[in-house]
Amino acid sequence: MDFHLDETQQDLRRLTAEILAKDGDSKDGSGDSKDAAGERLWQAGVMTVCVPEEAGGAGLGPVAMAVVLREVGARAAPVAALPVLVGTLALARHGTPGQQRHVSRCTVALREPGRAPAEPPLTSARPAGDGWALTGRKVSVPYPGSPVLITADEGLFLVESPHPGVPEFTSTGEPAATMVFDGTLAERVAGPEAVADVRRLFAAAVAAQASGVLAGALELTTAYVRTRKQFGRPLAEFQAVTMQVADVYIAGRALDVAMWSAAWRLEEGPAAEQDVALAAYHVSEAFKALYTCQHLHGGLGLDVTYPLHRYFAQAKHLSHLLGGADAQLDLIGALV
Repeated sequence: MDFHLDETQQDLRRLTAEILAKDGDSKDGSGDSKDAAGERLWQAGVMTVCVPEEAGGAGLGPVAMAVVLREVGARAAPVAALPVLVGTLALARHGTPGQQRHVSRCTVALREPGRAPAEPPLTSARPAGDGWALTGRKVSVPYPGSPVLITADEGLFLVESPHPGVPEFTSTGEPAATMVFDGTLAERVAGPEAVADVRRLFAAAVAAQASGVLAGALELTTAYVRTRKQFGRPLAEFQAVTMQVADVYIAGRALDVAMWSAAWRLEEGPAAEQDVALAAYHVSEAFKALYTCQHLHGGLGLDVTYPLHRYFAQAKHLSHLLGGADAQLDLIGALV
């Protein structure tokens, strides 16, 4: 297992970081240019890196997806990279050439009310004429309006023109929706074996973005404690402060190792279930570390004109997407 990025992946990381840096890191945390940032990612081809080359993309895999999402998290950028990269990578792995050519921008509908992320979907799919009819409910579908990949009991399905659903917003302010399918016609992408793979891709993607979120929050925090003085001394000189910063660093390193291991296994083919579950567990641990970052900032950490609140909101949202630490511990226990 080699955690070093190859030349293509390093170039992709630099490109993504440069694009997001143009957002104007003005310390106001307003996110006013998020639409512009997302558009620049599309124009540079970053959002299509997982689309097969035959369909106009770069044909890269899970590690490249993780590279992009870690940079997105490091800036706490509210862009649609996570659902788009997961959806297009799932189509690249399981879809037909026709589906891959016609869908380069999509979202994913995986979560269901009252269901743990690892549980089989309750949404049902039944043959209907030349296609399939879906019945069920999906919640927190990110960035609705695009073609949507839907997990169901009979596999993975594509609805190219979905009903936008009931609008809602995540804790980060990004759009989402609850979608109800009542005999909705869909195109089958793959059988039930694809559902588990898409779920693993999604968990690894969330872990990659969370890894970046924690790294960005830690960078903000260390810069603050080096310059903020208390009793005539920088906070960084107090032992209790350095120990708390060290705890955040350890949480970040643990998440990094687990996340890159999961992404590598998903790309190279070895069994990835345990690695993905471990990475997903450390997402919740990373969220706990954000409390420490908030604490070390004092009242400034809660100021909406300072960017730390965006990192906290993203960490909270990403942890919720995976059902929290207890859900992942249950899954890890079942696997071992």
